[in-house]
Amino acid sequence: MTQIVEIHRTDDPRDAIHRACHHLADGDLVAFPTETVYLIVANPLSAKGMEKLVALQPDGRRTLLLKSCFELWDYVPQMPVPADKLSRRAWPGPLTMALQKSVVEGVFHDLGETTRKALMSQDGTISFRVSAQSVLQEVLKLCPAPLVACAERMPSGLMPRSAAEVASQFGDHVSIIFDEGPCRYGDASTIVRIEENGWEVAEQGVVSDCTIKRLCSEVYLFVCTGNTCRSPMAEALFRKLLSDHLKCHDEELMDRGYNVLSAGLSAGNGAPASREAVSILAEEGIDLRNHESQPLTERLLLHADHILTMTSGHRQSILNEYPDLASRVSLLSSDHQDIADPYGGGPREYTACKISIEHHLKTLLTHLVPSKS
Repeated sequence: MTQIVEIHRTDDPRDAIHRACHHLADGDLVAFPTETVYLIVANPLSAKGMEKLVALQPDGRRTLLLKSCFELWDYVPQMPVPADKLSRRAWPGPLTMALQKSVVEGVFHDLGETTRKALMSQDGTISFRVSAQSVLQEVLKLCPAPLVACAERMPSGLMPRSAAEVASQFGDHVSIIFDEGPCRYGDASTIVRIEENGWEVAEQGVVSDCTIKRLCSEVYLFVCTGNTCRSPMAEALFRKLLSDHLKCHDEELMDRGYNVLSAGLSAGNGAPASREAVSILAEEGIDLRNHESQPLTERLLLHADHILTMTSGHRQSILNEYPDLASRVSLLSSDHQDIADPYGGGPREYTACKISIEHHLKTLLTHLVPSKS
């Protein structure tokens, strides 16, 4: 008999999560809510469970549900650039990435033949997703492998959007249904097919083409201490240099594939740029009056492709906590010298700082951004 667990009413959610793990280990199917629709999942290490999932839904794109974006590297060690960007920026969330079988290696080969065949889509791709749904994430933490989810789209339409619909359509096949009410979006995840250096939307869903394009942009993050002097000036000056180089307006940079940000290691939220920085850049026709400081967060670091610090101390502080980011964190200075903090100084110090930053930004531009005609 199918058990329905109301997530927000159960007295012992941990017990329900452990029961779900045991059922999956025994080859049973379990249904979970996600941001999009309810998904029926199986344990990829159980041939019995995978056979049940395939029999329940013979056609469609089944998906490997991962714990986090970092786990994708275990399956795609030579990751295409768009996959790296989207995994860091769109997950967890309603986006599924379909990668060519030729790049899916690593621990994928440790999955059984039944599972590997079940995950192969008709277009020769393997699909991956990280859902933000908390109970599903808790179950994944306790499982020795990711989970395999049924296709979100069926010939008859979308998978159910509520636990009651799951029980009505699949109750005889599912051991436990976790009920969290109607799904947030009630639509399928967007499926993006990834090529070596490009992407295309294979199936439309929650995430728009425009959003995916922006998520695939090059992100430059300038870092100083308080995010009120050096890094805001670097951000604003680079925006100006970049837009001039690309012959576009500042507002068009995102649509051209570039996102420029700044943050501070010891910054608070919402502080304005220093009066001197505002004044110095105003002479260049750049308005810094609307700048609001922000602290450097793990999320910002995860999203950034190029993390450019004002001093070697800033860089080392980041790498002390995130050593895996070494390839993406560098000094802004092309000669590896620190850019002095003008805070507390007058116009002379700020002017010297601005000239130094602009010099290094021009060098940076020639190395990082291809010429556009």
